Amino acid sequence: MQYFSLVGNYVIIMLMKTVYVGMSGGVDSSVSALILKEQGYKVTGVYMKNWSRDLPGMKCPWAEDLADAKRVAVRLGIDFEVWDFEKAYREKVVEYMLEEFRKGNTPNPDIMCNQEIKFKLFYEKAMAAGADYIATGHYARVKPFSGTPRLLRAVDENKDQTYFLYRISDEALAHTIFPIGGMLKPEVKKLAEKKGLHNAYKKESMGVCFVGEVGMKDFLKEYIDVQPGEIREIESDHVLGYHEGAVFYTIGQRHGLYLDGEKGVMNDGLPYYVVKKDIDNNIVYVSKNLNHAAIWTNNLKLKDLFFRSWPRPASPSTKVACSSSSRKNEPARSSLVSSGSLPRVAGANSRAAALRIATSQKKSSSNIGVRLRHRAPLIPATFDGDTLRFESEIKRPASGQSAVFYDGEVCLGGGIIV
Repeated sequence: MQYFSLVGNYVIIMLMKTVYVGMSGGVDSSVSALILKEQGYKVTGVYMKNWSRDLPGMKCPWAEDLADAKRVAVRLGIDFEVWDFEKAYREKVVEYMLEEFRKGNTPNPDIMCNQEIKFKLFYEKAMAAGADYIATGHYARVKPFSGTPRLLRAVDENKDQTYFLYRISDEALAHTIFPIGGMLKPEVKKLAEKKGLHNAYKKESMGVCFVGEVGMKDFLKEYIDVQPGEIREIESDHVLGYHEGAVFYTIGQRHGLYLDGEKGVMNDGLPYYVVKKDIDNNIVYVSKNLNHAAIWTNNLKLKDLFFRSWPRPASPSTKVACSSSSRKNEPARSSLVSSGSLPRVAGANSRAAALRIATSQKKSSSNIGVRLRHRAPLIPATFDGDTLRFESEIKRPASGQSAVFYDGEVCLGGGIIV
């Protein structure tokens, strides 16, 4: 879109950039649209209809969320559309999630939703419609570096969502704006209230990605054929109780175990922990030994690796900053940059060396920070080929979850835990 400005005897043609904003009906995406509108973008709000099926005892909130998003669009005076991705969401996200649970893993559907829906289908359709950028209400930042976009942690460490975004393509990232990445959550709410947005203090959805408040177990019961099975003590092989289905349990889990009528407690009052799952025979093994080898590890094998920027191997004396640090409130908007080129080393102090290290080389090794779940602290580690190694033992995360790598505030990529 273009408009004209008269300066002296000259007519200046001004180009207005177009951005399509994914609007979920929540305050974060609403404020993102507000900020872009005030920055002079031509904004179109898009509600992605990914799921609309009600579950027993749980009504899907999509209609209410759509109404909230549309109401904000009217308030802001922006165009608004509804894009139906329900079929693709079922195939790319839900089926993936169900298959992983059937295997005994614990997948993260939000990561897959970002990879396959928001930053693939939504991105591609927006570009085809003439958008210069897409935008979402994620707490993250984008910064170009030598022709390659870098994914940076948000200023609000408590809300940072780069853990869920590590698998999105550089092409999509180069055309993505995260308007609230440089803001704190309370600031976002206050701005929404100040501008008269009705959803300024709307409760956040904490359920399955775009499915609403339904719990994961209730959701899985609708799609996976599960049967009750035995809970056995791994040391004695004695049957201590029964479970609803082995797929619902994760290694290290303590809560939700019903043993002889007590919740995870037997005789001496010590709690039991899940240490093994036999999916084929539907048996869950438990132990009172908190130091059981199944619960702790100093290394993790990864699969389906996805690399972004990658740090140069650090000297033995170099330590990675794994705690949150103060950062300037840099512009959250991404610049339009080309993808595919390798970043150059920009001086002796630069840690950026290459993009997408070939996994076949299995030589990549560096001191990095690793996040094993959303909001978890960064843990110092060394990565080599397909293996993460930690300085000390950590509690083993569930297979199917992601390990995401960082060099300070830069997200380097990650992989799925085997």
